[in-house]
Amino acid sequence: MKRSLKCAGSLSSKRSHVQVIVEHNEKDDKDSKSSSELDNKLVEIPLEWRPNCWEDVYHAIKKMRSELPPAPVDTMGCDIDRGKHLDEKEKRFHVLVSLMLSSQTKDEVNNAAMERLLEHGLTPSKICEMDELHLGKLICPVGFWKTKAKHIKLTSRICLDEYSGDIPSDLEGLLKLPGVGPKMAYLAMTCAWKKVVGIGVDVHVHRISNRLKWVRKPTKTPEQTRVELEGWLPREYWSDVNHMLVGFGQTVCLPVKPKCNQCAVNHLCPSAFKNK
Repeated sequence: MKRSLKCAGSLSSKRSHVQVIVEHNEKDDKDSKSSSELDNKLVEIPLEWRPNCWEDVYHAIKKMRSELPPAPVDTMGCDIDRGKHLDEKEKRFHVLVSLMLSSQTKDEVNNAAMERLLEHGLTPSKICEMDELHLGKLICPVGFWKTKAKHIKLTSRICLDEYSGDIPSDLEGLLKLPGVGPKMAYLAMTCAWKKVVGIGVDVHVHRISNRLKWVRKPTKTPEQTRVELEGWLPREYWSDVNHMLVGFGQTVCLPVKPKCNQCAVNHLCPSAFKNK
């Protein structure tokens, strides 16, 4: 069913371009990185470019999310409170581990693995004491669980030895951890440290941004999509856009057979009723 919504149009700016840091990564689409240093460079995006009616679309999706039943990310996401008895250092480590488990894994599977880890004791010291095979059994069947077990063990040792049991407090430190790619690092900064330094882009945000034409041209990887979004989306939206679009992608804008008939922005979406 088509819906009606008045479009407020695009925004303008006195500056002609915005500079966005691009972190080159051949495996960005899997949110992992190679052993070589990330090659950063600046990309200029014209500030006069804005997706048509983006504010109307954004707020309509946010309203729709508030009226629908909770999405998996709302009850099982990396930022949920897993215990008031935990200190802030433990909570930050839990956020990081949850993010490391999340790649190529549904929230339901990720959450079950986190619960098993919590029962065992989820601290860097506990993980370091644990046999890697046993850790793998606890997190299985998350995607690539053998590799993730290895990375979590290595990361736990780094946290203990270099950060007094805490996680790195900056993007550079997070990106140096084994198995931590851009999406995880940006979300860790936002969810664990409450510092918004960029937009975490996963497969849902990547897919929906392309469907809504929130990118100037189709992007092939989540990292390319992040650069596009940060080039025009006002910074005050950066902290919420991931959570909002992930939930939207889990409930309405599905990867296959999206529920366009139930979508409040189907009349503004360039891809509405085109994906089967």
